Amino acid sequence: MIFFFQASNPGQFENDSDVLWQRGHVPETIVYHGRVGINTDAPDEALVVCGNAKVMGTVMHPSDSRAKQNIREVDTNEQLRRITQMRLVEYDYKPEFAAVMGIKNT
Repeated sequence: MIFFFQASNPGQFENDSDVLWQRGHVPETIVYHGRVGINTDAPDEALVVCGNAKVMGTVMHPSDSRAKQNIREVDTNEQLRRITQMRLVEYDYKPEFAAVMGIKNT
């Protein structure tokens, strides 16, 4: 992810709250120690994007097969038995959460 910043003195920040932004150890990176919100001023995770995101590369997720080994087939009958023991639920978002996240159909 690339962020662009403008400061009166390159490498310096305008006020004390900006010191959380630091140059990373890897070239062309920047590090922020805290939560980042895009289109929200109340991020509740490390990065919250309210809106669409365009990725022009690879998104690596722990569920990605490239991060795993010893992948093997399982006994489908046993897995179906386990699924029948799962608790399935329906829910509505709380209106205050839906408003902050831009969710129209709760």
